[in-house]
Amino acid sequence: MLNPDELERYARHIVLREVGGPGQAALKRARVLVVGAGGLGAPVLLYLAAAGVGTLGIVDDDTVALSNLQRQVIHGTPEIGTPKVASAAAAIRRLNPHVAVETHGMRLNADNALALVEQYDLVADGSDNFTTRYLVSDACYFGCRPLVTAAVGTFDGTLTTIRAHERRAHEGGVGETPNPTYRCLFPEPPPAGSVPACAEAGILGALTGMLGSMMALEVIREIVGFGEGLVGRLLMVDARSMRFETLAYSWDPANPLSGEHPTIRDLSIHK
Repeated sequence: MLNPDELERYARHIVLREVGGPGQAALKRARVLVVGAGGLGAPVLLYLAAAGVGTLGIVDDDTVALSNLQRQVIHGTPEIGTPKVASAAAAIRRLNPHVAVETHGMRLNADNALALVEQYDLVADGSDNFTTRYLVSDACYFGCRPLVTAAVGTFDGTLTTIRAHERRAHEGGVGETPNPTYRCLFPEPPPAGSVPACAEAGILGALTGMLGSMMALEVIREIVGFGEGLVGRLLMVDARSMRFETLAYSWDPANPLSGEHPTIRDLSIHK
């Protein structure tokens, strides 16, 4: 149940037909894990906290640096040198005391990822490297958890939702087919060194805010259950020309995770 303070705080949500009281109550019950408290994770955390998601988990092993503040808006100058999970948790508590925050100041690996993912209803991945993205997506598959994942380049970004542990009606109308995995979309990571790091290539700060806010919106839509989600669709953003395009993708029977002959049985492949 929502108390009087919450009813006033979330009034603009509750009057929405697509959300209403039941939708806001669903947000309050939800437990969401956000991977990374950086450029993407910052707006995700702020908007999910403002929206009234009941429990937010934050996993990040980094500390706040001055160069982060150009885009990681959940942190401030006084927090330089402090753990990002602590800085983000403090900001969330200032914004909305009704939100419970669980901090995980660690680096995800094959030994801890699945146990962590299984503690939450949904995962939002804002990590900045392919190694973590593949690990998180595989963990969500084995943990049967929905995943909202985004990535940004210098002037471009992508966003999609993955529910690879579920099936949907076949396009032909007969039977069902598995939902696609992250590996159906990106079978292999790019060769090492082919994608320059943010420190080398640079990044437009407001772009991370745009994609992170869209991640938060997608998480809210998944929890409340309205609109057409991004399962099987990759949203691509070109900030140079402000163009948005959507690419459809589907389950690949040859993918090594959920394909017809899977070779990935657990997370040991990430060790």
